[in-house]
Amino acid sequence: MSLAGILDHSFPLVHFSTGFPAVSGQRLGTGAGLPSLRHAAPGEREAEKDRPDFTGRLPGFPWRGGAWREKPWHARIVGTFLTTLAKIVTGVQVRWVDCQPDTCQRVYFANHTSHLDPVILWAVLPPAVRALTRPVAAKDYWTAGSVRRYLATVVFNAILIDRLEIRVRRNPVDVMLEELGDRHSLIVFPEGGRTPGPDVAPFKSGLYYLCRRRPELELVPVYIGNMNRILPRGEILPVPLLASVTFGPPIWLEAGETKAAFLERARQAVERLREI
Repeated sequence: MSLAGILDHSFPLVHFSTGFPAVSGQRLGTGAGLPSLRHAAPGEREAEKDRPDFTGRLPGFPWRGGAWREKPWHARIVGTFLTTLAKIVTGVQVRWVDCQPDTCQRVYFANHTSHLDPVILWAVLPPAVRALTRPVAAKDYWTAGSVRRYLATVVFNAILIDRLEIRVRRNPVDVMLEELGDRHSLIVFPEGGRTPGPDVAPFKSGLYYLCRRRPELELVPVYIGNMNRILPRGEILPVPLLASVTFGPPIWLEAGETKAAFLERARQAVERLREI
């Protein structure tokens, strides 16, 4: 195994638990000694068969062609360094509550208090999942300088949204759907911007319209704790404190559900994880 592969196995402390009651439609899976609890989306495809893989994936994950190996060698080295550094600096603890890591298409939606949020959420995903997961980020911030641009476009493979020029015929939802395809997952922050405290602000409508166009996608709520203190607004260097990332049970847009009802339900799904 390469040095990058060895470093990429230095996962943070991960907790698998079932803190919520069972939901109709859940199914139990198996995964080489790992507990696996997944929610079966309507019309979900049959899981692809496992094949041998040396990309650093967790045992039992569906084969997806080794997406990590598709990145340039320098991007893999930088990505491994950044994920390891992020875990060390934040001492992040990861909890999966009624949800398991999986390479199926998902939208991870989280609260947003720091510029480090997309980095730490991306970093705590297992390598096989991380390689297929693309953060959605602000183009004006992540293209301000050659280093940020390189990290966003080459290492993170981020989907950059132009907040300064949003057009009806080329709105952010269209961009996300085009880049999502039938393979990738997304990391989004539906609050629309950073909030100063731990409370989850009302969600913008983009998540709702994304789900209307792709109702089969698993929507995984995520609560990121303490990042607003590790890298407060306006600061450059992070403060070494403990962070947490909690993944909750997936949800879907229900038939006939209004935009307001769905967005509030999604917001509460993230808020509930704050108390775990």
